[in-house]
Amino acid sequence: MDEITDSWYSLSWFSPTTLQGFTWENKVFIYLILAVPVLFIARWVVRHYFNQKLPVALIKSDLKSSPLNWIRIFPEILLALVLTLILTALARPQKTNEKVEQWTEGIDIMLAIDISQSMQIQDFQPNRLEAAKDVARDFIKGRIQDRIGIVVFSGDAFSLAPLTTDYDLLNSYLNDISFEMIESRGTAIGSALAVVTNRMRESESKSKVCILLSDGDNTAGNIDPITSAELAAAYEIKMYTIIVGQEGMVPFGKDYFGRPNMVENTIDETTMRKIAEIGSGEFFRVTDNEALKNVFDRIDQYEKAEIKETRFKDTADYYYIYLQWAVLFFILFLLLKSTFLSNVLQD
Repeated sequence: MDEITDSWYSLSWFSPTTLQGFTWENKVFIYLILAVPVLFIARWVVRHYFNQKLPVALIKSDLKSSPLNWIRIFPEILLALVLTLILTALARPQKTNEKVEQWTEGIDIMLAIDISQSMQIQDFQPNRLEAAKDVARDFIKGRIQDRIGIVVFSGDAFSLAPLTTDYDLLNSYLNDISFEMIESRGTAIGSALAVVTNRMRESESKSKVCILLSDGDNTAGNIDPITSAELAAAYEIKMYTIIVGQEGMVPFGKDYFGRPNMVENTIDETTMRKIAEIGSGEFFRVTDNEALKNVFDRIDQYEKAEIKETRFKDTADYYYIYLQWAVLFFILFLLLKSTFLSNVLQD
């Protein structure tokens, strides 16, 4: 909160910036201020037309108008200011500072992404791997204080990014993922799960999650996927598995004339379903970009850490400033009321 340190007699209390910076506890009195000039105009009209008047005979040449005559209304202006300031004080001008602290225990999440050659198939736009990278970026963007790591695999598997909350670094790693990262061909799902488990086995997080994304069967590596899944489950790693791709004829590259080459694609869901079952997670099968995005959105909703929030509210009142001004003007009004500035004939 930006506290105002000016003295009470400073004119800065009446600046538009200061007044607009307040919150008003009782706004109805602000609206009543608009009635003050109406009240005093009505009072003047009543006094002018209905008060008793003494007939005085004067020669026309003696009737002279002077600007000094207007000084007589100065006490009335002071009284209007007093009432306005009292209403301002009753409106309770305040400045409030609300500080919000949020924290969460966080979740550890490993993304295991298939980069085998079949991920170049273009039944997703622009291809399966780029579609996976796009939804992974959106998924990372939606996390708060969760540690996320990346494992890539084809014929072998390795950890591309350790568990981290540096999401800019993770996006940089995602941008660098390519099919040339691993020379050995094939799809080593068991090896990928083993690397994920190795990265997460010492994690002390209450929730550990692996999202395994692939388009094929386990065709490489020295570790059976089911054995790897059981080992991961022993370390309380929850596993979501996603198979991407359509069955049948799918576009893969282009021929000499720029037409898409069509290749036969088959998918066996059995292993990936079993991994999700062992890992107490869920299996998903997606065939286009939108479905893949929806799956990551669902996982994002499933795996939300509880965000705890503490609010600190500090309120400072400034009504006394305007009351002091009101007292000052009221004393001045009393001093001037019985002087030559007043029209004693109207009292």
